[in-house]
Amino acid sequence: MFDGKEKRPLIILTGPTAVGKTKASIGLAKAIGGEIISADSMQVYKHMNIGSAKISPEEMEGVPHHLIDVLEPDEEFHVAKFQEMAKAALDKIYAAGHIPIVAGGTGFYIQALLYDIDFSKGEEDSAYRQKLIDFADAEGNQALHSLLRQVDEKSAAAIHENNRKRVIRALEFYHQTGKPISEHNEQERQKSSPYRFAYFVLNDERSRLYERIDRRVDEMLDAGLIEEVKWLKNQGYTKDMVSMQGLGYKEILSYLDGELTQEEAVYKLKRDTRHFAKRQLTWFRREHDVIWIEKNHYNYEEETVLQAMLDCLKEKEIITNGLTCSDSRTL
Repeated sequence: MFDGKEKRPLIILTGPTAVGKTKASIGLAKAIGGEIISADSMQVYKHMNIGSAKISPEEMEGVPHHLIDVLEPDEEFHVAKFQEMAKAALDKIYAAGHIPIVAGGTGFYIQALLYDIDFSKGEEDSAYRQKLIDFADAEGNQALHSLLRQVDEKSAAAIHENNRKRVIRALEFYHQTGKPISEHNEQERQKSSPYRFAYFVLNDERSRLYERIDRRVDEMLDAGLIEEVKWLKNQGYTKDMVSMQGLGYKEILSYLDGELTQEEAVYKLKRDTRHFAKRQLTWFRREHDVIWIEKNHYNYEEETVLQAMLDCLKEKEIITNGLTCSDSRTL
C-alpha cells in the first residue's frame, strides 16, 4: 500500500510503433510485480484487434492490463478521457500495493497523466465545433489547418493537418480563451510531476524499425486485417468515427469503399506508419527526464535491456537496491 506521504512510483515505457514495447513491458511487469496501463489510442476499443496490434490474453502472461477492450468503436476517446480512466486504474493498482507501468506510444496521453495536465479550461463549444467541422467538410483539412497556423503556429507545427480532431480542439481552445493551446500546454508541462517516475523510451535504428513496421503490416494482412475492417464496416462503424481514423483502419476502409486499390492501401499504410513512428520520436525527444534505451546498445538481448531498466529503477528508488542509471539519458 502507498500511504501518500511521498510521491507514488510510476514507470513509463514507450517508444515508436513496432519497436517492441509490448514484450518489454511484460518482462518488466513480471520482474517487479507490476500492472500495465495501456497508453494506446486504439487498443482501448473492442473488436479492433489486428489493426491495433492489440496484446492477446496469452501474451499478457498473467500480468493485469488496464484500458484495453473497454470502449465500443463508436465511443470517442481523447486525452482527457484517457487521463480520467488512467487515474482510476492507478488508484486500483496502488491500492493493491503494486507499481503501475504505463506502456504505449501515445505521447500526449503519457504527458497528460505524468504531469497531471489540466484540461478543464476551454470546455467544448458544440456550436463552434460544428462550424469548424462544416468548414473542414467544405474546404478540406488543409484549409482548417491553415486557420490554426494563423493563431497558433506551434500547435500547427506539432499537429498533422489530417488530425482533424486535435486541430479543432486547438482552435476551440483559442476561440474560448484567446490564448494558444500550445502556450497552455507548455505552462502545464513545466509543472513538476506528482509521481516518482522513470520515463523509458525504447528505440531502435531507423532502418530496422522501418523493416519491423513493414513486416508488421504484412503480418496484419495475413492475420485478417481486411476481414476485420470489413466486419466493422458491416456493423455500421464509419470513417467519421475517431476509432476508424486509426492507422490500419482508415486505409483499409478506403480500399473497401473503392477509393484505393488494395496495393495502394497497403503502400499508404506502411508509409503513414513510418511517418507516424518518426513523429513519435520527435515528440519523445522534446520530453523532459527521458531515459533512452537503444536496443542495438544491448545487441538486442531482451534480458540485458530488462536488467538495464531494473538497475535504473533501483537507482531512482522506485524499486529497492540501487545500482547505476546513466546520467546521459541514454542507456
